[in-house]
Amino acid sequence: MPISNANFRFLNELSLHNNREWFAEHKHEYEVFHEEVKNLAKDVEVLMNEHDLLAGGRVYRIYRDVRFSKDKTPFKDYWAGSFRRATALLRGGYYYEIAPGRSFVAGGFFGPNPSDLLHIRKQISQEPEPLWEVLNQKEFKQYFGELKGDAVKTSPKGFSIDDPAIMLIRQKQFVIEHYFTDEEVLSPDFPETINSAFRAMRPFLDYMSEILTTDLNGESIV
Repeated sequence: MPISNANFRFLNELSLHNNREWFAEHKHEYEVFHEEVKNLAKDVEVLMNEHDLLAGGRVYRIYRDVRFSKDKTPFKDYWAGSFRRATALLRGGYYYEIAPGRSFVAGGFFGPNPSDLLHIRKQISQEPEPLWEVLNQKEFKQYFGELKGDAVKTSPKGFSIDDPAIMLIRQKQFVIEHYFTDEEVLSPDFPETINSAFRAMRPFLDYMSEILTTDLNGESIV
């Protein structure tokens, strides 16, 4: 079952009436549309397992954690979920959000731990050409444009500002994104559309997995 127009109407109404009283009155609608998203996730996972090895996926709760947020609205006005890659050799993750006018997928490395981040930077500094080659591929450019994510403003400790790969070394996150139109999201073909975007991420994820699982001599460390 595709994502329905009624699903988008529900999210728009939730955005306007983001309170527990309204939500309680419309809990049945939420359950119907949440099921649509879960079915979408199942369809996408089946397709992705034809070209990648997944350790499972999840659809996130619509309830917001407001404990440390200035925004105290209790509910998200979008659907979100993710898929994990399986085994120690396959790194990176897949993420999606669905909402009227702002649906997208993202992938990559959202919060590498300090040791992984240092390892990535050393590998890039030693040989940046393979990653540049991935980032400059025609399909990558068409889908994702450029690498995104937080970065330091100068150079990380232990790396020279004059390093030819400093633009990559500055990254603290290694994230790529692709946005969808509402027409794409509401189409019966949307599972295939998401799958195609995730599949286009593979050269990037696979190369990053390779450098995270080998030392500077190219020997396996897992």
